[in-house]
Amino acid sequence: MKATVDKDTCTGCELCAQTCPEVFRMEGDVAVAYANPVPEEHETLARQAAEDCPVEAITIS
Repeated sequence: MKATVDKDTCTGCELCAQTCPEVFRMEGDVAVAYANPVPEEHETLARQAAEDCPVEAITIS
């Protein structure tokens, strides 16, 4: 599974980094997915972070 953050859409709310810091972190004013592929043990939280993103900037594939 791979997580991607659209940097043009991300508003920097930090929700994903708070929900799943093992996959997402902040770089400046935007989030990035730094753990790709997403470790199996963090897939559920990564999906939750994507679902909770208020601007739908996270894609899970």
